Amino acid sequence: MSWNPALDPDIPLGDAVDSIETVIVPRARDIGDFEVRRALPAPARQMVGPFIFFDQVGPVEFLRGEGMDVRPHPHIGLGTVTYLWQGSMYHRDSLGSGIEITPGAVNWMVAGHGITHSERTTPEQRSLDRRPLFGIQTWVALPEAQEDAAPLFEHHGRTALPFLEGEGKEVRLMLGHAWGERAPAQVWSELFYADAKLAPHAAIPLPDDHEDRGVYVATGSVEVAGVPHDAGRMLVFRPGDRISLRAGPQGARLMMLGGATLSGPRYIWWNFVASSRERITAAKEAWRAGDWAHGRFRLPPDDAEEFVPLPKPQRIRPG
Repeated sequence: MSWNPALDPDIPLGDAVDSIETVIVPRARDIGDFEVRRALPAPARQMVGPFIFFDQVGPVEFLRGEGMDVRPHPHIGLGTVTYLWQGSMYHRDSLGSGIEITPGAVNWMVAGHGITHSERTTPEQRSLDRRPLFGIQTWVALPEAQEDAAPLFEHHGRTALPFLEGEGKEVRLMLGHAWGERAPAQVWSELFYADAKLAPHAAIPLPDDHEDRGVYVATGSVEVAGVPHDAGRMLVFRPGDRISLRAGPQGARLMMLGGATLSGPRYIWWNFVASSRERITAAKEAWRAGDWAHGRFRLPPDDAEEFVPLPKPQRIRPG
């Protein structure tokens, strides 16, 4: 087993302990236009496999003229996954990508050495009377060999993703491999990320071929070994145990995620993730310099009139 940020080697595994290692209650964060609920990083568990950041966006309802305006901002050392159940947002990045994200599609942006992107509501969407927005954004920390790689962007529509159905389960695999299927997006470590919709009392097993595994209960509730867990909880399970979850009487919507743990810890500061403080310091200085023509970062070609400035100094903390 490789590096794990929370596993105590002195605690026995298997039947000697409860199968749930950690239950995370997300914290509410205000990002300007609306509130998000952040499950990762958390004091009890900084990562699940390579997943180092997990935000629930909404549910929120925008009125006519309202919307989201996340100005261009930078990333390094990670891949972002944006996945919606309701609503839409428009993605632009410094590679020249521009696409509307709609429910069931996967937006996979790999920062590598550095990328800049924005997320906004289109004028067409703002003209509507009422528009819901509900989804998840996650960050996947990259292996050290990929931290300085060139950035890339992939968008896969809902019909391009593996879909499993039966016995009250509907599962869409967004990244990696699980249950004998593999998602189309390019990844560089062993991982899985899936959206599972369960009918009342339907059961689903966790993949047993991944080291680290977690489940976020977005709606409804699930039972593990007869113990119920309501929406708004992330459950992190001990490696090696065979686990099955059963939906409660109202059913459940789950985000299932995990994979191989990294070879070492990650530092996280603002939108930067790296295996060393020095990498983050260099990225900070490059963004502060603002040399969009010749520097490390570019602004999106179609969204270059404004950007998010570098925040005030904060401690670089390990992820």
